[in-house]
Amino acid sequence: MPKTNLTMDSKLKRRDFLKRSGQASLAGCALLVCGKAFSSSLPFMGDEVPDPKKLNYCGYTCPEKCEYLMATLNDDEAMKKECFKTWAIEERYGVKFDPETSFCYGCKAEGRPEGVVVTQCTVRSCVIEKELDCCIECKELRTCEKDLWKRFPDFYEGVKKMQLRYFETQG
Repeated sequence: MPKTNLTMDSKLKRRDFLKRSGQASLAGCALLVCGKAFSSSLPFMGDEVPDPKKLNYCGYTCPEKCEYLMATLNDDEAMKKECFKTWAIEERYGVKFDPETSFCYGCKAEGRPEGVVVTQCTVRSCVIEKELDCCIECKELRTCEKDLWKRFPDFYEGVKKMQLRYFETQG
């Protein structure tokens, strides 16, 4: 395989290279942070009993400084658009970015409008349909095949462990 030297005269200009590298780094960091955020946002992994009312429908606990929430609260269209891209919302849900529907107050934000991510979440709709507070209450969790679990298998394993702890205390 021939070696290629990228120089200032090559097709890929230095500025384009740096821009693309930065974008790739941002996307990679977002994936790592998102994965870590999901796995580290299971607050009841110790001795504390999980409270389904205090958890999101999927068992996740959103970080206080969630970028999407901050973009929503600040009505920052550029930041919303960046979150939309980073979280691959168009690819996952087949919807184009619209600043009017691209926002998030969280999935249990009563009295607040529901943005595109919340309305598209299959775990949320399933939990609501079953009239539960969180999926850890669902006896079908262990065999659930929702997209969220496929995208974040480590998070799914953590939620199942949290469910075991929850059921241990329910007698």
